[in-house]
Amino acid sequence: MSIKVGLAPGQWAWAGGGLAFLRFVDACEELGFDSLWLSDRVVSPQMSLEPLTALAAAAARTRHLKLGTSVLALAIRNPVLLAKELATIDFIAAGRLFPAVGLGGEDDREYEAAGVRKVERAGRTDEAIGLLRRLWSEDGVTHQGRFYTLTNVTIRPRPSASLPIWIGGRSAPAWRRVARLGDGWLASSVTPDEVAQGIAAIRAELPVHARHIEDDHYGVMLSVYVAASAEAAQSRAFAPAGRLRTDVPVDSYAALGSPDDINRRVGEYVAAGASKFVLRLACPEAEAHDQLARLAESVLAPLNASVHA
Repeated sequence: MSIKVGLAPGQWAWAGGGLAFLRFVDACEELGFDSLWLSDRVVSPQMSLEPLTALAAAAARTRHLKLGTSVLALAIRNPVLLAKELATIDFIAAGRLFPAVGLGGEDDREYEAAGVRKVERAGRTDEAIGLLRRLWSEDGVTHQGRFYTLTNVTIRPRPSASLPIWIGGRSAPAWRRVARLGDGWLASSVTPDEVAQGIAAIRAELPVHARHIEDDHYGVMLSVYVAASAEAAQSRAFAPAGRLRTDVPVDSYAALGSPDDINRRVGEYVAAGASKFVLRLACPEAEAHDQLARLAESVLAPLNASVHA
């Protein structure tokens, strides 16, 4: 089972404008990280790049870096337009796009602004996932559903292969949705024990739907900060609004501390069954490139060395 490490930026202001973001993208590719992931916050008082637009720019800028959404709020988007947008990004990226989707955040204003009732988000998400797959593989799609109606719809370009759709969430309904509809699971702010519990629940549910998910399609988004010690990291770490849980300590679902601390925590998730990691930088923007370099040296290089040993 191969271990892959990607990156997600913090919720930064990008003080240098768009060029600051593009330099971050360049650094991710140059340092050899597997992928770049952008979160989805349409309504937010804090700076938050629209992920599809930003990933299109990253696609044109890179050659090897995979590109993902973590996670895309599917219910607030029209699935036909979204299918076209994602296929276009994948076309520009020559097959490097990996969309992960979910129900969306808890802010009622986001659904109101999109003209969608929040109570409908689960049903809209399920219906949209099926439509995305059909639109990427069929001509003349006709569909009469609860939320969406299509008549003889064809989109171009299509992805070179049907895009894998990973699904986020850490609840029992989310696990069932992954087993029923997903190609993988990308969980955020979860402990290693919760990852093991989620993977076991998904695998137990898969036979009910006569489905299979590859063993290496279980991933974790992990807030990370490299410092001399766990205490120093916790005093400096920056957690974007909405990321903190109140039911468990933050250090139980983050990797904060020395390189040994971080590698030990990654090992706990690997033992729980995860093999794909999205490291969310929990640092101020001014420290981003230093943290990237330290992670490449202390986390990425040892993992690569173990794979080729």
